[in-house]
Amino acid sequence: MILSVKDVYKSYGKEQVLKGITFEIEEPQIIALVGPNGSGKSTLMNIITNLLPADKGEVTVLGKNNRDPNIFREISFMQDNTVLYEYLTGYDHLQFICDVQGLPKKQLLDTADRIGITSYLNKKVKNYSLGMKQHLLLAMAVINKPKLAILDEPLNGLDPTSAIRVRNLLLALRDEGTAILLSSHNLAEIDRVTSSILFLKKGNLIQENMAEFEQVRYQIAVNDVVKAEKALAAVGIPVEVVDGRLHLYRKDVGLDRVFYLLDQEQIVIDDIEKKVFGSEERYRKIFTEETKSNELVEV
Repeated sequence: MILSVKDVYKSYGKEQVLKGITFEIEEPQIIALVGPNGSGKSTLMNIITNLLPADKGEVTVLGKNNRDPNIFREISFMQDNTVLYEYLTGYDHLQFICDVQGLPKKQLLDTADRIGITSYLNKKVKNYSLGMKQHLLLAMAVINKPKLAILDEPLNGLDPTSAIRVRNLLLALRDEGTAILLSSHNLAEIDRVTSSILFLKKGNLIQENMAEFEQVRYQIAVNDVVKAEKALAAVGIPVEVVDGRLHLYRKDVGLDRVFYLLDQEQIVIDDIEKKVFGSEERYRKIFTEETKSNELVEV
Protein backbone atom coordinates (compact mmCIF):
# COMPACT_ATOMS: atom_id res chain seq x y z
CA MET A 1 0.00 0.00 0.00
CA ILE A 2 1.49 3.33 -1.06
CA LEU A 3 -1.01 5.66 0.62
CA SER A 4 -3.92 5.05 2.94
CA VAL A 5 -6.18 7.86 4.18
CA LYS A 6 -8.82 6.71 6.66
CA ASP A 7 -11.69 8.73 8.09
CA VAL A 8 -9.89 12.09 8.12
CA TYR A 9 -11.72 15.08 9.58
CA LYS A 10 -10.61 18.70 9.74
CA SER A 11 -12.36 21.86 10.90
CA TYR A 12 -11.39 25.51 11.10
CA GLY A 13 -13.45 26.90 13.92
CA LYS A 14 -17.05 25.97 13.21
CA GLU A 15 -16.39 25.24 9.54
CA GLN A 16 -15.91 21.54 8.84
CA VAL A 17 -13.62 21.33 5.80
CA LEU A 18 -13.02 17.56 5.61
CA LYS A 19 -15.72 15.10 6.67
CA GLY A 20 -14.35 11.59 7.00
CA ILE A 21 -12.12 11.43 3.92
CA THR A 22 -11.10 7.88 3.01
CA PHE A 23 -9.19 6.61 -0.03
CA GLU A 24 -6.19 4.47 -0.95
CA ILE A 25 -3.46 4.34 -3.58
CA GLU A 26 -2.31 0.76 -3.90
CA GLU A 27 0.04 0.95 -6.89
CA PRO A 28 1.91 3.46 -9.06
CA GLN A 29 -0.71 5.57 -10.82
CA ILE A 30 -1.79 9.19 -11.25
CA ILE A 31 -4.81 10.34 -9.26
CA ALA A 32 -6.25 13.83 -9.55
CA LEU A 33 -7.78 15.74 -6.65
CA VAL A 34 -10.38 18.15 -8.02
CA GLY A 35 -12.67 20.71 -6.43
CA PRO A 36 -13.46 24.43 -6.33
CA ASN A 37 -11.14 26.85 -4.59
CA GLY A 38 -11.60 26.53 -0.84
CA SER A 39 -12.89 22.96 -1.02
CA GLY A 40 -10.05 21.59 1.12
CA LYS A 41 -7.63 20.19 -1.46
CA SER A 42 -4.55 21.88 0.01
CA THR A 43 -5.73 21.08 3.53
CA LEU A 44 -5.93 17.39 2.65
CA MET A 45 -2.48 17.43 1.05
CA ASN A 46 -1.02 19.19 4.08
CA ILE A 47 -2.55 16.58 6.38
CA ILE A 48 -1.19 13.70 4.28
CA THR A 49 2.32 15.18 4.51
CA ASN A 50 1.93 15.96 8.24
CA LEU A 51 2.26 19.71 7.76
CA LEU A 52 -1.17 20.05 9.33
CA PRO A 53 -2.73 17.82 11.99
CA ALA A 54 -6.07 16.17 11.34
CA ASP A 55 -8.77 16.49 13.98
CA LYS A 56 -9.43 12.79 13.55
CA GLY A 57 -8.33 9.99 11.26
CA GLU A 58 -5.24 8.09 10.18
CA VAL A 59 -2.79 8.46 7.31
CA THR A 60 -0.16 5.86 6.44
CA VAL A 61 2.47 6.18 3.73
CA LEU A 62 4.26 3.05 2.50
CA GLY A 63 2.97 1.23 5.56
CA LYS A 64 4.28 3.85 8.02
CA ASN A 65 2.45 6.48 10.00
CA ASN A 66 2.73 9.83 8.21
CA ARG A 67 4.31 11.34 11.34
CA ASP A 68 7.39 9.17 10.80
CA PRO A 69 10.06 11.56 9.40
CA ASN A 70 11.73 8.69 7.52
CA ILE A 71 8.91 8.62 4.99
CA PHE A 72 10.23 11.84 3.44
CA ARG A 73 13.10 9.93 1.89
CA GLU A 74 10.53 8.18 -0.27
CA ILE A 75 7.81 10.79 -0.78
CA SER A 76 7.76 14.43 -1.86
CA PHE A 77 5.37 17.37 -1.74
CA MET A 78 5.29 20.12 -4.35
CA GLN A 79 3.74 23.24 -2.83
CA ASP A 80 3.25 26.69 -4.36
CA ASN A 81 6.14 29.05 -5.05
CA THR A 82 5.84 30.84 -1.70
CA VAL A 83 8.17 28.14 -0.32
CA LEU A 84 11.01 29.39 -2.56
CA TYR A 85 13.71 31.77 -1.34
CA GLU A 86 14.12 34.62 -3.81
CA TYR A 87 17.76 35.37 -2.97
CA LEU A 88 18.86 31.77 -3.47
CA THR A 89 19.46 30.15 -6.83
CA GLY A 90 17.66 27.14 -8.20
CA TYR A 91 20.87 25.21 -7.65
CA ASP A 92 20.87 26.23 -3.97
CA HIS A 93 17.37 24.84 -3.48
CA LEU A 94 18.21 21.52 -5.08
CA GLN A 95 21.56 21.28 -3.29
CA PHE A 96 19.84 21.71 0.08
CA ILE A 97 17.58 18.74 -0.66
CA CYS A 98 20.57 16.67 -1.76
CA ASP A 99 22.44 17.54 1.45
CA VAL A 100 19.48 16.63 3.66
CA GLN A 101 18.78 13.35 1.87
CA GLY A 102 22.35 12.39 1.06
CA LEU A 103 21.85 12.46 -2.71
CA PRO A 104 24.81 12.69 -5.12
CA LYS A 105 25.46 15.80 -7.21
CA LYS A 106 24.88 13.77 -10.37
CA GLN A 107 21.26 13.28 -9.31
CA LEU A 108 20.89 17.05 -9.01
CA LEU A 109 22.30 17.67 -12.48
CA ASP A 110 20.32 14.82 -14.04
CA THR A 111 17.08 16.15 -12.51
CA ALA A 112 17.77 19.70 -13.70
CA ASP A 113 18.39 18.40 -17.21
CA ARG A 114 15.28 16.24 -17.17
CA ILE A 115 13.03 19.11 -16.06
CA GLY A 116 14.75 21.55 -18.43
CA ILE A 117 16.04 24.13 -15.93
CA THR A 118 19.77 23.82 -16.57
CA SER A 119 20.01 27.16 -18.41
CA TYR A 120 18.82 29.16 -15.41
CA LEU A 121 19.82 26.87 -12.57
CA ASN A 122 22.39 29.37 -11.26
CA LYS A 123 20.13 32.41 -11.43
CA LYS A 124 18.48 33.78 -8.30
CA VAL A 125 14.83 32.87 -7.92
CA LYS A 126 13.85 36.54 -7.76
CA ASN A 127 14.63 36.67 -11.49
CA TYR A 128 12.48 33.64 -12.34
CA SER A 129 9.19 33.86 -14.21
CA LEU A 130 6.14 32.01 -12.84
CA GLY A 131 6.78 29.14 -15.24
CA MET A 132 10.45 28.90 -14.23
CA LYS A 133 9.45 28.75 -10.57
CA GLN A 134 7.00 25.95 -11.37
CA HIS A 135 9.77 23.99 -13.09
CA LEU A 136 12.06 24.43 -10.08
CA LEU A 137 9.33 23.29 -7.69
CA LEU A 138 8.78 20.21 -9.83
CA ALA A 139 12.51 19.46 -9.87
CA MET A 140 12.54 19.74 -6.07
CA ALA A 141 9.64 17.28 -5.91
CA VAL A 142 11.19 14.57 -8.07
CA ILE A 143 14.91 14.85 -7.26
CA ASN A 144 14.71 12.10 -4.64
CA LYS A 145 12.92 9.71 -7.05
CA PRO A 146 9.93 9.38 -4.72
CA LYS A 147 7.58 6.43 -4.48
CA LEU A 148 4.78 8.93 -3.78
CA ALA A 149 4.71 12.47 -5.19
CA ILE A 150 2.03 14.89 -4.01
CA LEU A 151 1.80 17.81 -6.41
CA ASP A 152 -0.28 20.93 -5.74
CA GLU A 153 -1.10 22.64 -9.06
CA PRO A 154 1.97 21.41 -11.00
CA LEU A 155 0.62 22.88 -14.26
CA ASN A 156 -0.01 26.37 -12.92
CA GLY A 157 1.56 29.13 -15.02
CA LEU A 158 2.95 26.83 -17.71
CA ASP A 159 2.83 27.63 -21.41
CA PRO A 160 1.49 24.86 -23.71
CA THR A 161 4.96 23.53 -24.54
CA SER A 162 5.94 23.32 -20.87
CA ALA A 163 2.59 21.73 -19.97
CA ILE A 164 3.20 18.98 -22.53
CA ARG A 165 6.69 18.38 -21.12
CA VAL A 166 5.34 18.14 -17.57
CA ARG A 167 2.54 15.84 -18.69
CA ASN A 168 5.06 13.49 -20.31
CA LEU A 169 7.20 13.64 -17.18
CA LEU A 170 4.27 12.65 -14.97
CA LEU A 171 3.47 9.69 -17.20
CA ALA A 172 7.14 8.64 -17.21
CA LEU A 173 7.34 8.85 -13.41
CA ARG A 174 4.27 6.65 -13.12
CA ASP A 175 5.81 4.10 -15.46
CA GLU A 176 8.99 4.20 -13.37
CA GLY A 177 7.06 3.30 -10.21
CA THR A 178 5.97 6.62 -8.70
CA ALA A 179 2.41 7.12 -7.49
CA ILE A 180 1.21 10.69 -8.04
CA LEU A 181 -1.57 12.59 -6.31
CA LEU A 182 -2.04 15.94 -7.99
CA SER A 183 -4.46 18.82 -7.80
CA SER A 184 -5.20 20.98 -10.80
CA HIS A 185 -7.81 23.29 -12.27
CA ASN A 186 -6.68 22.28 -15.76
CA LEU A 187 -9.17 19.50 -16.36
CA ALA A 188 -8.19 19.05 -19.99
CA GLU A 189 -4.66 18.14 -18.88
CA ILE A 190 -6.03 15.87 -16.15
CA ASP A 191 -7.91 13.91 -18.81
CA ARG A 192 -4.61 13.33 -20.61
CA VAL A 193 -2.79 11.81 -17.64
CA THR A 194 -5.40 9.97 -15.60
CA SER A 195 -8.91 8.59 -15.45
CA SER A 196 -8.90 8.31 -11.64
CA ILE A 197 -10.32 11.44 -10.03
CA LEU A 198 -11.18 12.36 -6.45
CA PHE A 199 -13.83 15.08 -6.50
CA LEU A 200 -13.90 17.01 -3.22
CA LYS A 201 -17.30 18.59 -2.56
CA LYS A 202 -18.38 20.20 0.70
CA GLY A 203 -15.92 18.14 2.70
CA ASN A 204 -16.91 14.84 1.14
CA LEU A 205 -15.01 12.75 -1.39
CA ILE A 206 -16.55 11.45 -4.59
CA GLN A 207 -14.12 8.93 -6.04
CA GLU A 208 -14.58 8.00 -9.66
CA ASN A 209 -12.80 6.17 -12.41
CA MET A 210 -13.63 8.23 -15.47
CA ALA A 211 -12.90 5.21 -17.69
CA GLU A 212 -16.17 3.75 -16.39
CA PHE A 213 -18.07 6.60 -18.01
CA GLU A 214 -18.76 6.44 -21.72
CA GLN A 215 -16.42 8.98 -23.22
CA VAL A 216 -17.92 9.63 -26.64
CA ARG A 217 -21.10 11.56 -27.34
CA TYR A 218 -22.60 12.61 -30.65
CA GLN A 219 -24.44 15.87 -31.28
CA ILE A 220 -26.68 15.66 -34.33
CA ALA A 221 -28.38 18.60 -36.02
CA VAL A 222 -31.51 17.69 -38.01
CA ASN A 223 -34.18 19.61 -39.91
CA ASP A 224 -36.95 18.51 -37.49
CA VAL A 225 -35.60 17.85 -33.99
CA VAL A 226 -39.04 17.27 -32.42
CA LYS A 227 -39.99 14.61 -34.97
CA ALA A 228 -36.54 13.01 -34.68
CA GLU A 229 -36.74 12.81 -30.90
CA LYS A 230 -40.15 11.15 -31.04
CA ALA A 231 -39.06 8.69 -33.73
CA LEU A 232 -36.01 7.56 -31.77
CA ALA A 233 -37.84 7.44 -28.43
CA ALA A 234 -40.55 5.27 -30.02
CA VAL A 235 -38.01 2.50 -30.63
CA GLY A 236 -36.35 2.87 -27.24
CA ILE A 237 -33.28 4.88 -28.22
CA PRO A 238 -32.43 7.29 -25.39
CA VAL A 239 -31.87 10.79 -26.67
CA GLU A 240 -31.57 14.27 -25.20
CA VAL A 241 -32.31 17.53 -26.97
CA VAL A 242 -29.87 20.27 -25.98
CA ASP A 243 -29.70 23.61 -27.78
CA GLY A 244 -31.79 22.23 -30.62
CA ARG A 245 -29.55 19.21 -31.26
CA LEU A 246 -29.95 15.51 -30.58
CA HIS A 247 -27.44 14.18 -28.05
CA LEU A 248 -26.68 10.45 -28.14
CA TYR A 249 -24.08 8.40 -26.30
CA ARG A 250 -22.23 5.81 -28.31
CA LYS A 251 -22.76 3.11 -25.67
CA ASP A 252 -26.55 3.40 -26.05
CA VAL A 253 -26.90 2.74 -29.77
CA GLY A 254 -24.96 2.40 -33.01
CA LEU A 255 -24.97 5.40 -35.31
CA ASP A 256 -25.88 3.29 -38.34
CA ARG A 257 -29.22 2.41 -36.75
CA VAL A 258 -29.90 6.05 -35.89
CA PHE A 259 -29.15 7.14 -39.46
CA TYR A 260 -31.42 4.42 -40.83
CA LEU A 261 -34.34 5.35 -38.55
CA LEU A 262 -34.04 9.04 -39.30
CA ASP A 263 -33.91 8.32 -43.03
CA GLN A 264 -37.04 6.20 -42.75
CA GLU A 265 -38.82 9.19 -41.21
CA GLN A 266 -37.45 11.46 -43.98
CA ILE A 267 -35.52 13.51 -41.44
CA VAL A 268 -32.47 15.24 -42.90
CA ILE A 269 -29.20 15.26 -40.96
CA ASP A 270 -27.57 18.67 -41.34
CA ASP A 271 -24.52 18.11 -39.16
CA ILE A 272 -22.96 15.65 -36.72
CA GLU A 273 -20.27 16.40 -34.17
CA LYS A 274 -18.32 14.03 -31.99
CA LYS A 275 -17.67 15.21 -28.42
CA VAL A 276 -15.51 13.71 -25.69
CA PHE A 277 -17.19 13.45 -22.30
CA GLY A 278 -14.33 14.22 -19.91
CA SER A 279 -13.69 15.40 -16.39
CA GLU A 280 -14.84 18.97 -17.05
CA GLU A 281 -18.37 17.87 -17.84
CA ARG A 282 -18.32 15.49 -14.90
CA TYR A 283 -17.13 18.37 -12.72
CA ARG A 284 -20.04 20.51 -13.88
CA LYS A 285 -22.55 17.76 -13.11
CA ILE A 286 -21.13 17.16 -9.62
CA PHE A 287 -20.79 20.83 -8.74
CA THR A 288 -24.13 21.96 -10.19
CA GLU A 289 -24.82 24.44 -7.40
CA GLU A 290 -21.40 26.06 -7.73
CA THR A 291 -21.58 26.41 -11.51
CA LYS A 292 -25.07 27.89 -11.39
CA SER A 293 -24.22 30.38 -8.65
CA ASN A 294 -21.16 31.78 -10.46
CA GLU A 295 -21.27 33.49 -13.83
CA LEU A 296 -17.64 32.49 -14.40
CA VAL A 297 -16.50 29.17 -13.00
CA GLU A 298 -12.84 28.31 -12.52
CA VAL A 299 -12.34 24.66 -13.44
